[in-house]
Amino acid sequence: MKELSHWIDGQRVSGASGRFADVFNPATGEVQARVPLASRAELDDAVARAARAQVKWGATNPQRRARVMMAAVQLINRDMDKLAEALSSEHGKTFPDAKGDIQRGLEVIEYCIGAPQLLKGEFTDSAGPGIDMYSMRQPLGVVAGITPFNFPAMIPLWKMGPALACGNAMILKPSERDPSVPLMLAEIFKEAGLPDGVLQVVNGDKDAVDAILDNDTIQAVGFVGSTPIAHYIYSRGCAAGKRVQCFGGAKNHMIIMPDADMDLAADALVGAGYGAAGERCMAISVAVPVGEGTAEALRERLVPKIEALKVGPWTAGEDVDYGPVVTAAAKENILRLVETGVEQGAELVVDGRNFSLQGYEDGFFVGPHLFDHVTPEMEIYRKEIFGPVLSMVRAASYEEALGLAMDHEYGNGTAIFTRDGDAARDFAHRINIGMVGINVPIPVPLAYHTFGGWKKSGFGDLNQHGPDAFKFYTRTKTVTSRWPSGIKEGAAFNFKAMD
Repeated sequence: MKELSHWIDGQRVSGASGRFADVFNPATGEVQARVPLASRAELDDAVARAARAQVKWGATNPQRRARVMMAAVQLINRDMDKLAEALSSEHGKTFPDAKGDIQRGLEVIEYCIGAPQLLKGEFTDSAGPGIDMYSMRQPLGVVAGITPFNFPAMIPLWKMGPALACGNAMILKPSERDPSVPLMLAEIFKEAGLPDGVLQVVNGDKDAVDAILDNDTIQAVGFVGSTPIAHYIYSRGCAAGKRVQCFGGAKNHMIIMPDADMDLAADALVGAGYGAAGERCMAISVAVPVGEGTAEALRERLVPKIEALKVGPWTAGEDVDYGPVVTAAAKENILRLVETGVEQGAELVVDGRNFSLQGYEDGFFVGPHLFDHVTPEMEIYRKEIFGPVLSMVRAASYEEALGLAMDHEYGNGTAIFTRDGDAARDFAHRINIGMVGINVPIPVPLAYHTFGGWKKSGFGDLNQHGPDAFKFYTRTKTVTSRWPSGIKEGAAFNFKAMD
C-alpha cells in the first residue's frame, strides 16, 4: 500500500498523527494509497516554519520571484503527462480533461510572471509643500489555500501562484481524496527555485481546516468547495480577523432562445453538462429552452447525443467522454437525487441508474441522466447534484427564463444561446450572476480576468486570479514623506492645511 506524505521545508515528510484517509482508484473502487491527516500540532509547526522562510522570500524583489514562476511553467509543461496520469488515477477524469485541469492552472502561473508590473505602487509628486506621497503593495505574510477534489491541479495553482508571486508563504491544504498532484507540484516549484519552507503542503481533514482558521500567524485563507463549508470558513475566518475568499456551489442555467443554433446548443449542453462527470462548479446543470417548440427541438437533439456518450476509465483511450465520480458516497448521493426527481414528477428521459461497466462493476461510475419538465420546487432543481445529470426547465418567455436564473440562490455561472445581439446584451447586463457566457457554455474567464460567483456561490470582496488575486494577497501601505529644505521656520503648533 502506497503511503503519501506532507511537504514541509522542501521535502516529503511522513505524517505523525497516526490518522490516515484512503485514496481510491475511482474506476475500480480499490484503495490505492493512504494519505496522512495532520494534527493541529503538525499544522502549527508547518506554519511557524513558513513564517520564518517568508521573511527572506518577501524581501526578494518581484522580478526574481517572477523568474521562479517562469521556471515552474517550463517544468510543469515538461511533466504534463506524468501529472495528468496521477490526476486521472486519483480523480477519475479522462486523460485530456486532466491535462486541461493542469493547463488552466498553468495559465495563472504564466500570468504571475507579470508580478513586477502587477505589484507596482503609486506616486504623487508634491502632494503638498515639499511633500511626496507613495503607496506600495506588500505581502501579507503566511496565507493558506484549502482546495477541492474536483480540480486537484488547477485550484492549487490558482492559489499558490499569486500568493507566492506576491511574496507570501503558503500553507496548501489539498483535498484528501486526490492529494498526489499538489505534492508533485510542490516538488516542481522547489526545482524551479522556490526556497524551502515558502510552500508547505499539509494534508488533512476538518481538524487541519480548523487549525488553519485558528492559527494567528495565517493572515488570509482562500477556499473552493461546497457552499455550507464556504460559509463556515468565511464566517469563522473573518471572525478571527483574517482576510477570506470562499467559493461555493453552483446551479448554472443555460437559456436557449428560439433563434439559437439548436445543434450548437445541444453539443454545448452535452459537453458542459456531462464533462468530468458533472463534477465542475461551472457545469451546466439546467437547460432552459424558451418556448415549447424550442424545448422539443432541443430534446430531440439531446437524447441521441446523451445516449451515445462513452463512459469509462481514463485508461480506455482518449475517446472516453467522462469517467467515474470521485467516491462511492458521491455516486450514492447522485443516484439518491435522481430518485427524488422521479418521485417528485420530473420525466426521466435518459435513465442512467442501471449503468454498469463490464470489468469495473465496483467503480464509481454513474450513467448519464436527462430530466425534462423539471420545476423550481423540485430538489433536483434546487440542489447542486455534482454529477452527470441535466435538467430541462421549460420557460414560456425570455423574461421567465431570466427570472429562473436570477431567483436561484446560486450565482456562479450562466449562459445564453441566441443569434439576437439585443437579447444577449440585455441578458449580460441584467443577470445577477458572476460569470456569463454568450454562446459559450462554460464561461470560465482567462487568467488575466477574475473568476468568481455571486450570491451563495461566493463569499468575500475579491475573486480568484487576475488583478483581484494580487490585491487579495497583498496589503497597501501609503507613505507621506517630507524632507527638510534647509530653511528653519521653527515649531508649528497648529495642523497646517495643504496649500
